[in-house]
Amino acid sequence: MSSDPKKSISTDTLPPLVYAAVIGFVAWMAIAAWGFAGPGYADFSLAVVTGLLIVVIAIPLTLWLVWRVSNDEPPENRMSFGQWRSTQFETWQDRLKGSNAAAEIILPIAAAAIGMTALALVFHYAAAHASA
Repeated sequence: MSSDPKKSISTDTLPPLVYAAVIGFVAWMAIAAWGFAGPGYADFSLAVVTGLLIVVIAIPLTLWLVWRVSNDEPPENRMSFGQWRSTQFETWQDRLKGSNAAAEIILPIAAAAIGMTALALVFHYAAAHASA
């Protein structure tokens, strides 16, 4: 057993900061996708994709807000992100350190948002320097 009492605490809930990071990166990815807007049906397609991303965020956010309101735990007993990242986060198959779990949750959407931004920048650079 570990002598540090924080290491033995485990939880299966995420702190609001992780949700905020995921929402921020999804918004970033939606904005970066609009970098590909052009003539024709591209604007319509991007509007549909943006709408789907809004729904993807709105449903879990609504469920989390309902859970948070109905949760019996008083707000002063909730863990801060600093406390949470040093505890164990329970997944369906294992336990991870909170900071590792946060990285594994946030990293895929962050990589997609940064990659979409890079592709949009290359798209605009290539379009500006293409020979007509």
